[in-house]
Amino acid sequence: MIASLVQHEYNVEAAKLFNKMRREGSKPNQFTLSSVISAATDMGDCEYGNSIHACVWKLGFDMDNTVGNSLVRMYTKNGFLEDGFRVFDAMTDQDSVSWNALLSGFHDGDACGEGPRVFNHMLTEGFKPNKYTFISTLRSCSSMSNLHYGQQLHGQIIKNDLAIDNFMETALVDMYAKCCCLEDALEVFNKMKERDTFTWTTIITGCAQNNHGETAIRYFRQMQREGVCPNEFTLSSYLRACCAMAALENGRQLHSRVIKSGQSDDLIVMSALVDMYCKCGCLKDAEAVFNNLVSRDTVAWNTIICGYSQHGQGKKALDAFQGMLDEGVLPDRITFIGVLSACSHVGLVEEGRRYFDSLSNSYGIAPTIEHYACMVDILGRAGKLGEVEKFIEKMPLTPDSLIWQTVLGACCKHGNMDLGEKAAEQLLELEPQMDSTYILLSNIYASKGRWKDVSKVRAKMSSQGVKKEPGCSWVEVDGQVHVFLPNDASHPMVPEIYQKLEELGQDLVSAGYIPNTDYVHHNVSHGEKVKSLLYHSERLALAFAIISGGLQKPIRIFKNLRICGDCHNAVKLISNITNREIIIRDVSRFHHFQNGSCSCQDYW
Repeated sequence: MIASLVQHEYNVEAAKLFNKMRREGSKPNQFTLSSVISAATDMGDCEYGNSIHACVWKLGFDMDNTVGNSLVRMYTKNGFLEDGFRVFDAMTDQDSVSWNALLSGFHDGDACGEGPRVFNHMLTEGFKPNKYTFISTLRSCSSMSNLHYGQQLHGQIIKNDLAIDNFMETALVDMYAKCCCLEDALEVFNKMKERDTFTWTTIITGCAQNNHGETAIRYFRQMQREGVCPNEFTLSSYLRACCAMAALENGRQLHSRVIKSGQSDDLIVMSALVDMYCKCGCLKDAEAVFNNLVSRDTVAWNTIICGYSQHGQGKKALDAFQGMLDEGVLPDRITFIGVLSACSHVGLVEEGRRYFDSLSNSYGIAPTIEHYACMVDILGRAGKLGEVEKFIEKMPLTPDSLIWQTVLGACCKHGNMDLGEKAAEQLLELEPQMDSTYILLSNIYASKGRWKDVSKVRAKMSSQGVKKEPGCSWVEVDGQVHVFLPNDASHPMVPEIYQKLEELGQDLVSAGYIPNTDYVHHNVSHGEKVKSLLYHSERLALAFAIISGGLQKPIRIFKNLRICGDCHNAVKLISNITNREIIIRDVSRFHHFQNGSCSCQDYW
């Protein structure tokens, strides 16, 4: 009866029945104890598990393999690795099940690196691994992104004729996807004969995490055609892919499906919908979904706080944070990244300091490097570069590339060459292949007219084999995403796009627009600078959207780099000229242009 209850996940009832058994004087055997230990494992109740362990000793079953294996699994699965090792080492007759129980504790977390070491030790002891051994070790490789060892395991799996197994193949798909080898993940997936919801979720998640949103969307549709029902994790991953692609219509369609299927109470799915609407530039829709949530956990609050922050709605972000506290939901480190980013985007320096200090003082959260980077950004955007240097000097953590990249960006914004050179020097040492370092340093020199230094930086960039990421913008019209590069002539509607740009150019001049050639960091003539500004990728996307979209719909444009100051000024005027709401998401935030002004209030 106890074993049956555990098998059907009635673990509390199994524990109560075990207590009743003891009270009535019936002596448990090794199978009873093993079942109760499994109940303690699944409940995550190691205090109860410890009491059962004591019972094992009193009853003389401490040398029994079945009981020992259950104890090893209980301790390792719940993070008590030393206790698991201690029980394992005390066992006199370890078998493959014992090794698999030990390996089950190294799937994720800081201890995942132990998985391959334990696997190697198992082999040297002469034990033959089975599919459960390989699955556990593959999960360790997934967690630490150890592709090389994962590939070796794949070879061993084939040699042992274990490759044709649904669980094994799914573990391989997960390993390759998490090691950024999506091509190999897709190859394994496409050869699978049986694919369940878990397998489909794994490949869709892998595509979304590797920035292959289009592939994720395609596989989700194929999953539906094959009649496999998605779960909340599948839907969440699909929505993440929509975020990456800014595929708003696909996200809206899924929202309709969620409502029809009665999944509106699922917090995972609804939080993912809030995130999708935020990242697709539909803040009002995100607010509507969030406000209708039946319950709200830390993830849901974090999603809306970070969404407000990205859209430059600092006050709303801080109000949401207060609402979170009022509801008794505890913030975590992600919450404070959203709060500090909100302070950064709207220039709330003193508020930012106060929230940063409250991390450890009020909530017992040790600030991570991301929190320190947010604080550097708050000070840097406000032009307090002297304070930035002092703040970094006092940091208990070693500044990494994120810190120095934030410093370099602030130096570029405020034209601080000395600190900019120092930040670039640190970045080139830490990550010499990062293209943005060369570009920002070059831009600082160009703004000062130091063209020889610009040439040196570009020559060094070339000699290191570093290529600048080309700027591109994309816009969704009638469910199709259109991508544009600067001076793009590849789009089938190029003549109409360029004609619209010429018309807008004349309207801009009438509205008092003067091209700001300071944002062209090339030593060319004034005329060439003006021309290059006119054909930036976001302007091409904007012109296309104007001639293609409905007059009432907001225009949503997405850009992989930071929008330049001249385009920012031009789009403000265009929003007034065309009487359209224009939303542009660049690499760091959203800009909502309407009636000649921007939501960022020119603080960005």
